[in-house]
Amino acid sequence: MKIMNNNTLKIIPEPVKSSINDGKFFINSRTKLISNDLTDDVLKFLRKFLKDYKGLNLNQEEFSHTINYDNAIILKVMNSNKTMQKESYTLQISKALIEITAGEVNGIFYGIQTLIQIIFLENIVIDEKSETITLPCLKISDYPRFKWRGFMLDEARHFFGKETIKKLLDLMALLKFNIFHWHLTDDQGWRIEIKKYSLLTEIGSKREGTIVPNAKIARSKGKRKVETDNIPVDGFYTQEDLKEIIQYANERYITIIPEIDFPGHVVAALASYPKLSCNGGPFKVSSLFGVHKDVFCIGNEQVFEFSKDVLKEVMKIFPSKYLHVGGDEVPTRRWNTCEKCQTRIAKEGLNNTKELQEYYTSRICSFLKSHEHILIGWNEILYDNLDIDAVCQYWTNNFDLVLDHIKKGRKVIMSEMSTIYLNYPIELTPLRKTYEYDPLPTELEENYVQNVLGLEACLWTEIVKDSKMVELRIIPRLLAVGEIGWSPKEVKNFERFEEKLNSFYKILDYYKIGYD
Repeated sequence: MKIMNNNTLKIIPEPVKSSINDGKFFINSRTKLISNDLTDDVLKFLRKFLKDYKGLNLNQEEFSHTINYDNAIILKVMNSNKTMQKESYTLQISKALIEITAGEVNGIFYGIQTLIQIIFLENIVIDEKSETITLPCLKISDYPRFKWRGFMLDEARHFFGKETIKKLLDLMALLKFNIFHWHLTDDQGWRIEIKKYSLLTEIGSKREGTIVPNAKIARSKGKRKVETDNIPVDGFYTQEDLKEIIQYANERYITIIPEIDFPGHVVAALASYPKLSCNGGPFKVSSLFGVHKDVFCIGNEQVFEFSKDVLKEVMKIFPSKYLHVGGDEVPTRRWNTCEKCQTRIAKEGLNNTKELQEYYTSRICSFLKSHEHILIGWNEILYDNLDIDAVCQYWTNNFDLVLDHIKKGRKVIMSEMSTIYLNYPIELTPLRKTYEYDPLPTELEENYVQNVLGLEACLWTEIVKDSKMVELRIIPRLLAVGEIGWSPKEVKNFERFEEKLNSFYKILDYYKIGYD
C-alpha cells in the first residue's frame, strides 16, 4: 500500500487523510446501490448523478446484514459510533465495493461529493463510449476544520433568479460548503415577497437604472466614484420560489440564512413605505450605490411593528434558526434632527444617536430570541449589552472590538474584506492571498478558538450584473475558500492547490460554470 500523504488525489477541498491501494473498482450497469431508510435520499442523489453523467441506471436495494455484497456501492450511517466527528465520513474503494460510512447522513453526502470528484478526476478512461467507470482502490478519512463554511450572495443590487441560485448550490455542495447567506434587501432592491406588505415588491423590487461604481477603485462599501448605467433592474422571489430553493438546498445539506438589512440600507423599503422614515419622503429605490443617509426612524413605533411583521414571515419561510439583520453602515444624520428619535433618546435614557441603533438591535434580538431564533449582524452591531447569543460577522474595521467579544464568549463568523470578498477583481485580491487566509486570528488563545464558527466568502454585486459575471467573480477563489473551511491547516499547500485547480476545470465544464 502506498500512503499518499495528500499529494496524489486532486480533490478540492483536500481530505484530512488518504491512501491508495493496488487494484481497481468498476462501476457498471450491474453495480448495485445499497441504502437504508437514513441514506435513501442521498443515494438517490448519487443514482441521479451516475445516470446523468454516464447513462448508468443502477438498481437501488435495501441494505441487509445477511448479504455478502459484491460490485456494490454501500452507504452506512454508523449511529453507534459516537467517536466520529460531526460531518465526517470514510470513503473506501476496494476491488469488490465502494463503502461510504459516517456518523450522520450529512457525512454520507460529503462522501458522495468526494466520490463524484474521484469519478471526474480519477476515472481511467479506456473507451469514451463505454458506460463503465474505472476507479482506483483507495481509502479517505475526512472531516471539516470549521463547522461554518459559508458563501454570501448579494441579490439586492442585481437579481439573478432561481436557476442561478441552484447552480451555485450545486457548486457549494461539491466543495462541502454548508451555509448559503442570501442578502435579499438593500437600498437598491427588495427581493423577497412579504404578503402583509405587498408594496415591498410592487415598488421596492424595481429601479429605473443604476449608477455603478468604477471597478478599478471599488475598494470598500463606502464612497466611490461612479459611472452611469441606464439598464433597469427588477425581480423578486415569491414565497413559493423561496420554498423551492430551500428544498433544493436542504437536499444538499446547505442551510440558507436570509439577510433582511435593518435599520440602514433600507431605501427600497422606504420607497414602498415612506412613513417608516424620519422625514416622510418621498423616496425612490436607489440607483446609487454606497451609504445612504435615509434609514428607519427609531423613534417611530411603526418601524418595530413593520420589522417584526417582516421577520415573522421570513421565519415561517426559512427553517434556519439563524436570521441575519445586517446592521452595517447606519448613518445617524437623520436621527440627529428627528423629533421622534430625540424623544426616544430621552425616554429610554440613551446618551446619543449612536445608541439608537443599539436600542433597535436589542429589541429585534429579543424578538427573534422569543421565537427561538438567533440574530446575526455585521460587526457594527457589537456593543457590551448586546445579548451574548447574537452572532457577529466580521468584515472590516475595529477588529480589536471583535476579538474582545470573542474572548467574552460571543460567536463570530470571519469574512475579512481584504481576503475573501470576491467582488474585488482578482488583481486586487489574488488567489494566493485568498487561499492563505486563516479565519483563526493569531492573537486568539486556544481556549477561545471554538468561538470562531468559521468563515464566509462574500460577493457584493454592485458591478456584477448577471449570472455569468457571478461565476467569473467567484471562480477560482471560491474553491480556495472551500479548502480553507474544510481542510486542516497542515495539509494545505498553495502550489498543490493550483495543480488540482487545473484538473478541476473539467468538473466546472460539466456543471456549466464559467471561468476565465
